[in-house]
Amino acid sequence: MSIYLDHAATSFPKPPQVARRMCEYLEQVGATINRSVYGPAQEAGLVTLQLRERLCRLLGYSGRPTHAILTAGCTMSLNLVLRGYLRPGDHCLVSAMEHNAVMRPLVSLGVEFDRIPCDESGLLDPDAIVPLIRPNTRLLVMAHGSNVSGAVQDAAAVGRICRERGIPFVLDAAQTAGHIPVDFDGFGCSALAVPGHKGLLGPSGIGALLLTPDFARQLTPLLTGGTGSASHTEQQPDFLPDKFESGTPNLPGIYGWEAALAWLEEKTVCAVRAHDLALMEQFLTGLDAIPGIHLAGPRDITRRVGVFSLDFAGQDNAVVGDCLEQTFGILTRCGLHCAPNAHNTLGTFPQGTVRFSFGWATTPEDVDAALQAISCIASQTRPE
Repeated sequence: MSIYLDHAATSFPKPPQVARRMCEYLEQVGATINRSVYGPAQEAGLVTLQLRERLCRLLGYSGRPTHAILTAGCTMSLNLVLRGYLRPGDHCLVSAMEHNAVMRPLVSLGVEFDRIPCDESGLLDPDAIVPLIRPNTRLLVMAHGSNVSGAVQDAAAVGRICRERGIPFVLDAAQTAGHIPVDFDGFGCSALAVPGHKGLLGPSGIGALLLTPDFARQLTPLLTGGTGSASHTEQQPDFLPDKFESGTPNLPGIYGWEAALAWLEEKTVCAVRAHDLALMEQFLTGLDAIPGIHLAGPRDITRRVGVFSLDFAGQDNAVVGDCLEQTFGILTRCGLHCAPNAHNTLGTFPQGTVRFSFGWATTPEDVDAALQAISCIASQTRPE
């Protein structure tokens, strides 16, 4: 029996109704949306609308649900913004903790960017933003929570600075959505990107991008093509969501994600947060008693999510990760986690870390088992 502690990569298991609803769509509905008016197509359209509405409620967005754009995932959502908005000669600000879902598009676009410094635990000082702003600064993109250190940035403070200076603020909530309250309006976001398959507990292959109307008007679509609307013209529609949703959508994913969000709304994000906080306190307390372990991230549980990167002194972290699975049945992720500059910031480049990450199904017994395994490996002993 294995213990799954890789929720930062993808949540597992999903709530049981996720798979049931996906099977229901495949076996009983089958129709796509926006192309037909018969019963199953209308049902699929209603579920899609319900998904958008749930996303808006959960993520603190008071605008129209049509501005919750459905994508293939968080990486596509971020690409839609970066490639649809930035042009040669533009300047962009990012945190020093960004994932390659942001950095690789920026590098490939050839736009200038500056990294907002973060401290050794991965936390950003909002006061460091203003000196980096240039006349051609067009965008600020920030990961709300780090997939390496678990550090949660003060999105509201960053959003205030962006509003005061007229800079659109794009928030990547891949590691926070579903784990802590996310407030699009309160943070002052222009765009918010989320994946379906992490803390929002849906299947992979689906995500969303929430946009203010003003920012949406300034974006060039990443994809163009058939939308089932305005079929009399060969011009891409300029209304939402159709402007950004060409092609046949992932209806099994929509059904599954809508069911996941219904489960999460009933349970509440606040309850998930309380669950995570208890596990984080337990894990950090246990780590304090284990020598030879370096924690890369904040100690304050109110400034983090349940993502813990550990560097095992004098040991190969890849070997440690393999030992955790082969000897203890604990599933983690080792390496650089698609965020090399985050590891530079934390002082764990190039060796990387072993990442333990918790989710709604993680139990106190799972945490105890992880701590016991870490203690054994750190002391280079093995259970009999």
